[in-house]
Amino acid sequence: METIINVDDVSFSYGTQTEQALKHISLGVNKGDFIGIIGPSGAGKSTLAACLSGAVPHHYTGTFFGSVTVDGNDTCEVTLTDVSQIVGSVLQDIDTQMVASVVEDEMLFGLENFGVPHDQIEQRVSETLETVGISDLRDREIATLSGGQKQKVAIAAILAMRPRVLVLDEPTAALDPASSTLVFETLREANRALGITIVVVEQKVALLSEYCNRVLVLNHGEIALQGEPHEVFAHADELRAIGVDCPRVTRIFNSLEVDGLASGTPCLDVDEAERLISGIVDPAHASSDIQAPAGSPHAPSLRPHAKDAEPVLTFDHVEFAYPNGGAASTTST
Repeated sequence: METIINVDDVSFSYGTQTEQALKHISLGVNKGDFIGIIGPSGAGKSTLAACLSGAVPHHYTGTFFGSVTVDGNDTCEVTLTDVSQIVGSVLQDIDTQMVASVVEDEMLFGLENFGVPHDQIEQRVSETLETVGISDLRDREIATLSGGQKQKVAIAAILAMRPRVLVLDEPTAALDPASSTLVFETLREANRALGITIVVVEQKVALLSEYCNRVLVLNHGEIALQGEPHEVFAHADELRAIGVDCPRVTRIFNSLEVDGLASGTPCLDVDEAERLISGIVDPAHASSDIQAPAGSPHAPSLRPHAKDAEPVLTFDHVEFAYPNGGAASTTST
């Protein structure tokens, strides 16, 4: 596949510090990728994002080795303005990125400063607000918006500039689960409908496993793991040692694997886990009624030993009543 960003043996340390935030990083970002970057605190995630956006070396000073090329342009040899016309970035602290008090003015700021022709501005603003799903917020004051809405405004303001790559540093850090999902849905729409390459630093691994096609794990400034989500999260023990969690359904898979009830590629979402567990509990029902989509790593598998096998749990005339007089029951099975 054609790459749009190439990171070649990059190392970087801030200011006069001797400890390197990044150590010999080499990475290719393909056009159309949706990449998630995870790692423990201090792993170098934000520094890598800053390298991709050109903030390193133009905004953050220090000692820089190697090269980052963005659409063929070496970020050390072109201006930050040149890089930002290709790579748009959204910061973790969204309030520091806002420059206007009203949503429409925030949208107009970048377009006017980058010299977009006036006869194109209205169309860009309207189309981008519609794409992100916040047309109704156009006249709202930014101070009155929720965290999720502010993130969408920031993303819309960058998308209106029509970048080819969007780099985001923990965009959902201060958001609840529902708002976090809405932000990632917006990113997916930008990736699929507009063809924008997405690189997102994020700690919510369940979101990354669902939306990203590649996951990169950083540890002490180095790439520890990278690959498709199923490949990366299959290394549960290694991730745990690094300090990175797996999606909850993956932990369920790991428990089943320890008990000898599952094997192979781990589950990453509820649907995959449901198919896997249905295949264990009722293989005949799972094979006839719950068909996995083509290519799923967790199509239900028959387990002949489950039929007519000895029960692992038996109830024998069990009775129970709550101390305050709750309902009692007797059962035997």
